Amino acid sequence: MGHHNHSITLTSLRDIDGLERQSSFEEVSPAQTVYGVFAASAARYGDRCALNMVLSGEESELTRRVGYRALLEGITRSANLFASLGGENAGVAYLLPSLIETHFVLWGAETSGFAVPLNPLLTPEQIVELVRAAGAKLLVTVGPALDAQIWGKSVHVKRALPNLSVVCIEPPAQPEVNCVSFHEAVAQRGGDRLEFSASNSPDSIVAYFHTGGTTGGPKLVAHTSRNQVCAAFGAAALMGLRETDRVTNGMPMFHVGGAIAGSLSFFMRGAEIVVLSPQGLRNPDIVRRFWNIVDRFGITVLVAVPTALTAILAIPVTGSLATVRFGLTGAAPIPRSVVERFTALTGKPLHEILGMTESGGVTAVDPTGDQPTAGSVGIRLPYTTLRVRRRNQDGRLGDDCVAGEVGVLFVTGPTVSPGYLDSTQNDKVFADGGLDTGDLAYLSADGKLFIAGRAKDIIIRSGHNIDPAMVEAAFARCPSVATAVVVGQPDPYAGELPIAYVTLSAGMEATEAELIEFACQYIAERPAWPKRVHIVDALPMTAVGKVHKPALRADATVRLLRSTLAALARDPSLEIEARVGGKRGLEVVVTMSGADDAAVEKVDAEMKKFLFEYSIRRTNTSLQTPS
Repeated sequence: MGHHNHSITLTSLRDIDGLERQSSFEEVSPAQTVYGVFAASAARYGDRCALNMVLSGEESELTRRVGYRALLEGITRSANLFASLGGENAGVAYLLPSLIETHFVLWGAETSGFAVPLNPLLTPEQIVELVRAAGAKLLVTVGPALDAQIWGKSVHVKRALPNLSVVCIEPPAQPEVNCVSFHEAVAQRGGDRLEFSASNSPDSIVAYFHTGGTTGGPKLVAHTSRNQVCAAFGAAALMGLRETDRVTNGMPMFHVGGAIAGSLSFFMRGAEIVVLSPQGLRNPDIVRRFWNIVDRFGITVLVAVPTALTAILAIPVTGSLATVRFGLTGAAPIPRSVVERFTALTGKPLHEILGMTESGGVTAVDPTGDQPTAGSVGIRLPYTTLRVRRRNQDGRLGDDCVAGEVGVLFVTGPTVSPGYLDSTQNDKVFADGGLDTGDLAYLSADGKLFIAGRAKDIIIRSGHNIDPAMVEAAFARCPSVATAVVVGQPDPYAGELPIAYVTLSAGMEATEAELIEFACQYIAERPAWPKRVHIVDALPMTAVGKVHKPALRADATVRLLRSTLAALARDPSLEIEARVGGKRGLEVVVTMSGADDAAVEKVDAEMKKFLFEYSIRRTNTSLQTPS
């Protein structure tokens, strides 16, 4: 294990302990700053391909390729441009699809000052609020020829914040607002060295990434150079990345998954990132041609979030998968049926990764040098610690849990963010010298981490984090609603869908359709639109008079399964019980009487698509199918 980061592969906690005993992070990392990572990779990998931009995925398409030296040059020119336009340490916000230029902009902004990556699906008002809060001086965007919606939102932002300078990739001939053409302006800056005094401190803040696309108000999380470099280094070592790797990146670049785990860790190792179109895996053409792309570019590492993976696995495999080493997934819990289908279809292992914006984008990785551990998100990164702790009555974290005991995940080390931009939000999150994630988890005896559910009530729909309070507030505006409670209903495709339980005000009437239509007017984000509304006489309460959400989650599960399974098993006497708890947050028991083996198998196959624990009981025989 020499001090050469490009060769380090870690496959166990023993490897990690050995590395930490032998060297400090500073000794073993190829660089201390993000810009340093790109400079080191340009020196080591030269003209090897760093980025390969796929637009359509058609066989005949000539893709645009950029080598490591050209990548450094693009980042350098962009940093020089931002420093000249915004001055020292300026904030650079961007609203961009996934382009090669997006990498120049993100890493360039992190070099000249700090980046503020923005989700283009946010409302114009939310975008204005984030740009204002971060104090960004520049906004980088695309013209209407590349993305009319993004351009429209950018015009709105510029009008709301007249002092903001807009830099546009492919601007329109007659722009509605003043803007600088990105390509014309960077061409006039030097690309061989930085023309300003850049901060060389690993503790400088290089970015504010916002949390969940659809929480009540997105929070801006600070990242230092050290946070990102340490997270990328740890991920690269646990993934065992090589310079011969070619990886699919179809994740958005405003999210830490696309930026840190999906890009920076690969750049650190000299791998080739195949960018799957500006829209990524949200582009149906890319999903349809996915296996051809894998074959054509000789992809070695398949990266996709669970929902994208589900869509890809529905497409028949064409071409060869000979080059593929493993699949990698994260951002949301993955159903066992998807894991099994991936392995059956590809014959390759699928490893999970856990990332959080608050911990540099990577928290744990299931090491690829070993067989995947079913259901586990893996082990800690080098130089960090993962603890599972009991929550005390006062809400603070207490003692560590024993192996197998569910508690709250607590992270410490150089990946942990210095905190939110608005420090009033830090309380109880950045506490006790680390990060209280609010995730329920347990550690196995050999230190593998398993996520057991959300301590917070956040609903995770296809990787979108939805704050139920925001959806509940929309229903609360309706005169006929007395109380509204929103919970996640299990879904085989999206993981969870938001649904509402509503009690009506005295003497009022309303239908499900009317209530959904009313609420959606006040919910900016489509993913947060409720799928169902159950109008009930009363809601389950806790002893202290709060609505007991776990009971509603269980009820939502029973309602969903009753309709799905009864039709499937053709068994009218089918009984379903759900209770909250256990190692996946929910336990379901299906009792079947008089069902034949085929019906039981059908029910079993259906249940596998969900994230909860389940068992099937037959009253005529004592068959039990453990989950």
